[in-house]
Amino acid sequence: MAQPSCSAAQLAQYFGPNATNAAAAASLICDQFTAVSMQYKDTKHAVDSTYLLFSAYLVFSMQLGFAMLCAGSVRAKNTMNIMLTNVLDAAAGGLFYYLFGFAFAFGVPSNGFIGRHFFGLKQVPSEAQDFDYSNFLYQWAFAIAAAGITSGSIAERTQFVAYLIYSSFLTGFVYPVVSHWIWSTDGWASAFNTGNLLFGSGVIDFAGSGVVHMVGGIAGLWGALIEGPRIGRFDHTGRAVALRGHSASLVVLGTFMLWFGWYGFNPGSFNKILVYYDESGNYYGQWSAVGRTAVTTTLAGCTAALTTLFGKRILSGHWNVTDVCNGLLGGFAAITAGCSVVEPWAAIVCGFFASLVLIGCNKLAEKVKYDDPLEAAQLHGGCGAWGVIFTALFAKEEYVKQVYGSGRRHGLLMGGGGKLLAAHVIQILVITGWVSATMGPLFFVLNKMKLLRISPEDELAGMDLTRHGGFAYAYEDDESHKHGIQLKRIEPNASSTPTTE
Repeated sequence: MAQPSCSAAQLAQYFGPNATNAAAAASLICDQFTAVSMQYKDTKHAVDSTYLLFSAYLVFSMQLGFAMLCAGSVRAKNTMNIMLTNVLDAAAGGLFYYLFGFAFAFGVPSNGFIGRHFFGLKQVPSEAQDFDYSNFLYQWAFAIAAAGITSGSIAERTQFVAYLIYSSFLTGFVYPVVSHWIWSTDGWASAFNTGNLLFGSGVIDFAGSGVVHMVGGIAGLWGALIEGPRIGRFDHTGRAVALRGHSASLVVLGTFMLWFGWYGFNPGSFNKILVYYDESGNYYGQWSAVGRTAVTTTLAGCTAALTTLFGKRILSGHWNVTDVCNGLLGGFAAITAGCSVVEPWAAIVCGFFASLVLIGCNKLAEKVKYDDPLEAAQLHGGCGAWGVIFTALFAKEEYVKQVYGSGRRHGLLMGGGGKLLAAHVIQILVITGWVSATMGPLFFVLNKMKLLRISPEDELAGMDLTRHGGFAYAYEDDESHKHGIQLKRIEPNASSTPTTE
């Protein structure tokens, strides 16, 4: 919205030739208008900053969801280990993103590959680049989300030092470079780079189906491939054996926490809320787009959850709550790229196919004997890639113009041609190549140095006991006789009468 102008000379003419101190009166009035205008500007900054900070808090709350989901998806003997890795993802990621990551991602002016300013938040806040501390906090929450995805893929068999090394490298270098490409105003593939748009369009990955989810998923894929499956995951004939997590309750609670946090992840990616699309006083502005983004996020997740529920029922004969939770999260991961530029009905399409992608990726993983305790690579990598393609098909011209400005391409199926799709295919290939070229060798070197996988004896006993001094769950008060919860597999007998052991 344009700010009104005011000058004493303009106002003085309206006081008439006989007005006393006309110029002074006009100057006073203009000063009042200027003061009000500056207060409005300050209020706008305060509202936008508060909105972004609140969104950052929501995204950070997803770490609680990740921790609960991970804990419930592993066996009880590894609970303490996976919870500790989630804490360290946030802690190590905070330091390395502060020192290097934010600068590599958003340190403009720079080149199209990597940023080169704001190391250690030097020169932040920056009015010229419109960066404040709230921007750093929000982007840090995204960075540690990517690291959390990777930790799920290599759970139950990875040495603690390997977690520290990969998490620091991912949040301090690998992820920031990708986010610079797509989200920085200087990024070579960014839709915000007005001077050099890829295929005249740039990549529309609004909240990170590719930037966050594909990066975390592909990194986890390489870690799990190099480590190999957990002991007992496949029998001697190659048949998959389910190593189920110990708590469906934690899985469900973690999923709901992630769902809640996603309302900061996707709608919060606008960064600002007090933005007018037309003239001021119009009912429709960015605040409405924020609401629409929350709706598309919700519909995609709900559709994916229901599709997975019935799809897995047909395939396995069971109503499995863990599968439904993963399907829900797969829908969220997929809609993240296009949540701000698609219609609500298109989000339903996104969620439906995201569920099919997840089911298909899980079937492929079993065929090739790939073991991922949380299905993180399949869910975030596979569904994230589908979300990038989906956006190139269904992005609406009106919404693209509102969010990214004029001159950008919109979806192929919405009449926008194939240039946006071409840009998004390039994004998928480049992200896959970059993460493979950086994280793959890292995991390979760690494995060669025997710093990646724990010993078979430790794996069978559980890392809580062998690496962390005891089990996560204790049922006796006597410190000298604490034991972990002993879980038994109870096979149903012929009679329907329960037996007591």
